Parts: sequence; C-alpha cells; structure tokens
Amino acid sequence: MKIVINPDKQQQQSLLQRPYFDSTSLYASVSEILDNVKANGDKALREYSLRFDKAEITKLQVSEKEFSEAEQQDSEVLKQAIEQAKKNIETFHASQKEEAKIIETSTGVFCWRKSVGIEKVGLYIPGGSAPLFSTVLMLAVPANIAGCKEIILCSPPGKDGKIHPAILYAAKVSGVKKVFKVGGAQAIAAMAFGTESIPSVYKVFGPGNQYVTAAKQLINSKGIAIDMPAGPSEVLVFADETCVPAFVAADLLSQAEHGADSQVMLVATSQEIVNIVMTELKKQLEILPRKGLAEKALANSSAIIFDQAKTKEAIDFINDYAPEHLILAVKNADEVALQITNSGSVFIGNYTPEAAGDYASGTNHTLPTGGFAKAYSGVSIDSFVKKITFQKISEQGINTLGKTIVIMAEAEQLQAHANAVSIRMNNK
Repeated sequence: MKIVINPDKQQQQSLLQRPYFDSTSLYASVSEILDNVKANGDKALREYSLRFDKAEITKLQVSEKEFSEAEQQDSEVLKQAIEQAKKNIETFHASQKEEAKIIETSTGVFCWRKSVGIEKVGLYIPGGSAPLFSTVLMLAVPANIAGCKEIILCSPPGKDGKIHPAILYAAKVSGVKKVFKVGGAQAIAAMAFGTESIPSVYKVFGPGNQYVTAAKQLINSKGIAIDMPAGPSEVLVFADETCVPAFVAADLLSQAEHGADSQVMLVATSQEIVNIVMTELKKQLEILPRKGLAEKALANSSAIIFDQAKTKEAIDFINDYAPEHLILAVKNADEVALQITNSGSVFIGNYTPEAAGDYASGTNHTLPTGGFAKAYSGVSIDSFVKKITFQKISEQGINTLGKTIVIMAEAEQLQAHANAVSIRMNNK
C-alpha cells in the first residue's frame, strides 16, 4: 500500500480518483453481444455459453429436478446459514414498506402516493470463481416484499452446465422460480430484450464484471432501467488508536480478495497505526486462498494519515471519496457516523465487520461504487417499486382551488389548462 501523510488539497484530489479504464473496445464488444442476442435469442445464448463458459446448454431454464439436486448437494449447515441470513434481510427490508397516506392539501383536495412493485425484474448473479449466492438473497428478498410479480434470475453455468447449488438453494428459499443458466453480457441482453426462453423485464439488478457493467449501462441507454452504476468493490477503514489492528487488516483483505481492481483504503490518525496494520496485513495475507488477487488490489491501494488534530479534514476527505463500504474503527464512532454524508453503507465500531453487511446483518450489500454514493443509495425496497401519485378533488375542492390554477395557467399562456378548470367551476 502507498502511504501518504497529511495530504494537501491537490494530493487529496488525486487520491479521490478511481483507476481509469479505457472502455472503448469493451463497449464495442458488448454492443455486438447485445445485438446478437436481440436478433438470435436462445441460439446466441447457447453459443456464448459454449464459448465463454465451456458449457453445452440444451435447456436454459433450471428444472425442478435441478433445484432438488442442488438442495441435496448443499450441507445442512450452509442451508441453515442461508435461511438465517434470509430472515434478517427480510426483517430489515420489510420495515421499509410504506403505507399510503391521504393528505388534504386544501379543503376538498386530497392527494396521496402509493408504492407499486415493478412488475418484471431481472436479477443477475455472478458465478465463476466466487458464486455470490448471498446476492440472491439481497435482491430476491426485497423484490418479493415489494410485490414484483415476475422475478427472473440469470447466473452463469459451470463447465458441467449447472448453476452452483448454493445459488439455486438461495433462489428457492427467496421464492424465485424462474432461473436461467446464462451469464455475462449475454444474460443482461436476454433480460433486457427477451428471448424464446427468457422473458424481458423492466429493470435489471445485480453486480458483475466489466462486461456485465458495460451491458447494463448500454441497455439503460436503450430505455431499460438498472439498479445503479456499479464498479469494483470498495472499502475505506477509518482507524485511530482505539482500533484493533488485526480487525482492520482483516476488513481490508475482505475487500481486496474480491479482485485485482478492488479499492482498498485506510485512513489513520498516526504512522504507528498504519505500521501495525501493515504487519497484520502481511501475516493474514499469507494464508488466504485468493492471495494473488488480494496482493494486486493492495498494490493499488493507499494508507492515508491525517494527524489527530485533523479529524475534521479526515472526515471531509472520506465524504469526498464516498466509499461503497465505510468502517469506523475510531473513538466515539457513533458521533463520527453522524458526520458521514456520503457512503453506501457504514459499519460502526470494532465489532462491526463489513462482511456482516455482505451476508447476514440484514442491510443490503448491493451498493453504489466509484463515488456514486454521493447521489445514489444502495438497493432497498424503494429500488423495486415505483411511486404513483393520486389526487381526488370534490366539487367544493375545485371551487376552492380553481381560481389559483386558472391564474397560473393563464400566466403561462396555456389557456386550455385554464379552461379545463373554469369549465368545472362554472358547471352550476
């Protein structure tokens, strides 16, 4: 990790930058995939599965038999863990449901807003070296609570032509019945445009590699909604002398192991803290199965020191960086948390690891990255609903409010608008 001590404003601006990736050729390749799937449907999907996943797929949809086989393959311990996580995620997200409140804004004028589940949603679940079955829970559980009528799930098959059993079990307990053996940009295309086997949806959710991310951005430009802009995983740990260095190192590595392009940052109040954390990093790194990936991520990461007297400057820097995950391993962490305005999710205190939010505390782990936490929220019930406003005006109400509307409409030189109100007011 690169160490920076008391960076000035210019250095801070440099540290805020995420790695730049020239996506010109990537978008060209992904556009070709989207066009092919749109034109050739299932045939294109099977060809891509053979080319990219080395799997020959006859039937794209997962059968009941495959669901049953997957359940038998998962250990009872894992199934119980998935069910506990699902319960916590369900409890937290169910609390976000809103009841319609009818407001009388003027005498006889009633307005309200109703949340309606998006009818058709598509969930993308990465497979490959890290089958993210936890993401099934994070997306499918709130989708069901929100009342989405049709939930489609796509995930890449292994060389055996099957989806990882834990993904299928998580889908089953989350109430997802339509699961398809398709991965990559081609899966995003299938959910966006529809094929003979896979229905088209109104909104696509889920993380993925750079091809999946590019595909989501491209379908968004064609009118298909997506959850949020997404990039490599990120964590920022803010640590002072009250932190437990071994915990801080473990949290940094928990994100570094996602991939070589993961963003890992330590903001500390002294050189001593950084030195101890670095020692712990080296020790813990040696026993990680994904050591190679974590090392590459750490090589592109930074440890930034703000002296104790510059705590406000450190917090300002954190808010400017707007990390996906923020861990506060500092004294008075609850008070510091109140000063955080930009982050996907905040983890308060030494005993709150980021991994808890990734799996089972109840909050959602699908979060904005790349600084988008300045304007975007993580996935929640709101992500799966649209809000429709209603109004109902009585005869008394139109007579009470009508003059105001007529004056405003005529001032905007929209006479038909004014007439639509005055005709009612004059209907004696």
